[in-house]
Amino acid sequence: MTINRRDLALSTLAVSALAFATPALAASADEDAVAKRVEAFRLAQIAADPKALGALCAEELSYSHSSGKVEDKATFIANATDGKSKFLSIEYKEPTIKVVGPAAIVRFHWLGEQEMAADGKKVSTNLHILMNWQKQGDEWKLLSRAATKL
Repeated sequence: MTINRRDLALSTLAVSALAFATPALAASADEDAVAKRVEAFRLAQIAADPKALGALCAEELSYSHSSGKVEDKATFIANATDGKSKFLSIEYKEPTIKVVGPAAIVRFHWLGEQEMAADGKKVSTNLHILMNWQKQGDEWKLLSRAATKL
């Protein structure tokens, strides 16, 4: 078998194209994985599921509310699942995900409605959310979250 310059050039071009495509494919796979974790987090919030929330959050979690209150992982999960209120709906509108190495920056517009257990009062929330996810081993974990009232 004879290899000429044209065949060698085409092979080199193909390998180069594959090398450039691989990081993009990895980023896309990571973005998809983060998107799935973000959706799982939203569903866990609505369900007030402590086990699911615990599995999605990093041990080092810093969870900041729009009121300025900051919680660690244990406090966030305890307060999110204490039954004092129930989410009727949570919508994450216009999400963006940017993966940077082992970190992912997630932003979205939060629209939510919850019902207070004490008096049945319904409360709407309109927020901008910033989440930072960190790849820990093979899983993406929520490392920090900040909310701003709109």
